[in-house]
Amino acid sequence: MFGIKGKPCTAVIRRLIPWFLLTIVMLLFYCFTSQEKPRSAQEDTCPLSIAKRSQSSLFDSVLKSNKCSPKMNIMFMKTHKTASSTILNILFRFGEKHKLKFALPDGRNDFFYPSPFLCSQVKDYQPGQCFNVVCNHMRFDHHEVSKLLPPDSVYFTILRNPVDLFESSFHYYRRAIPLTWKIGGENKLLEFLNNPLNFYSPQAYNSFYLRNLLNFDFGFDNNLEADDAHVTTNIQYLSKRFDLVLIAEYFEESLILLKDLLCWTWEDVLYFKQNSRERSSVSKLSPEMRNKAAQWNGADWRLYQHFNSTFWARVEAYGRDRMEKEVNLLRRGNARMKDICIEGEGAVKAQKIQDRRFMPWQPLGESSIMGYNLKTNVEPKNKAMCEKLLTPEIQYLSDLGVNLWLTRVWGWLRDTIY
Repeated sequence: MFGIKGKPCTAVIRRLIPWFLLTIVMLLFYCFTSQEKPRSAQEDTCPLSIAKRSQSSLFDSVLKSNKCSPKMNIMFMKTHKTASSTILNILFRFGEKHKLKFALPDGRNDFFYPSPFLCSQVKDYQPGQCFNVVCNHMRFDHHEVSKLLPPDSVYFTILRNPVDLFESSFHYYRRAIPLTWKIGGENKLLEFLNNPLNFYSPQAYNSFYLRNLLNFDFGFDNNLEADDAHVTTNIQYLSKRFDLVLIAEYFEESLILLKDLLCWTWEDVLYFKQNSRERSSVSKLSPEMRNKAAQWNGADWRLYQHFNSTFWARVEAYGRDRMEKEVNLLRRGNARMKDICIEGEGAVKAQKIQDRRFMPWQPLGESSIMGYNLKTNVEPKNKAMCEKLLTPEIQYLSDLGVNLWLTRVWGWLRDTIY
């Protein structure tokens, strides 16, 4: 009897062994490619005089006609799972339009995340070089970033409710986090939240995706408890470094504040949502589970509460009535571009995207990230704008000249296994 039951079990195990080994190879490969590049011994920084001189001819006409001049030197700290890919598309379009100089990653779509950012990670970097825009995923290091940009640069970032961010991160990265592989039950997220310490280890590979991911992105210890004094210090540090912190839940209001700060035009801040998930893939958490997620991500929760408060103070200063009018104008502009550019009602499932140029990057083992189909009868005068609005991050970086060989190898391994 024991022999009879053992045969099918052994066969299953044998079939799983190659997939298990391939998964280990993938993780080791990605771990290897995440190692930071050597730090340059030179400390040359971007001189403000050179940066300003390189732009003066471009914007003389703008300065004469407008009350304020468009800001061209920008650092966007791109946080994970916060609608930051939509902001990235806006920055790419603006930079291309004005022929700005991007500090771009080399070989992949991020600056060797999760290693701390170094200037040497920038494509073709030479000490003393000046850039206009830094905006790809990194683990933030202000000292290093400031070497690339003039002192008058505008720094901004975006936050999201840590409960929803945690749910999104858990879904998106779960198969790339070995800690989650041992979680049983049909709902791994609920199993984890009911007893996170039973599954979590700070030293484990990719564990930062499971706790206080915002703090980790900003270069802080993501295992601090909410009442740790360092959390307050970190919040104060960010308050001094960033000119504006956007809130994902109030994305339209955020863009209005950003437009005002940067003195940009309406066309500059038009957008289509990038990297949105199918609703069926989103876990609906009960109030009890949401409270547990907030407690587990307590340091992120304190960060979010602080900057949510400062955000609404900015809205009040801007004017509630004025904000409402501007949001309505933005919605009308987006609706108009949707009618011009998008086939059908809007975002569609990955399987229904007809042109791979508009296929967003997918998480391991799933195709839950939605994209768009371009209308076949777009007028020539609108086609370029429509294509750029619909282009996901990976494809846009390729268009900007980044050789994404590491990202593509990782994608090939992912698609081979799953």
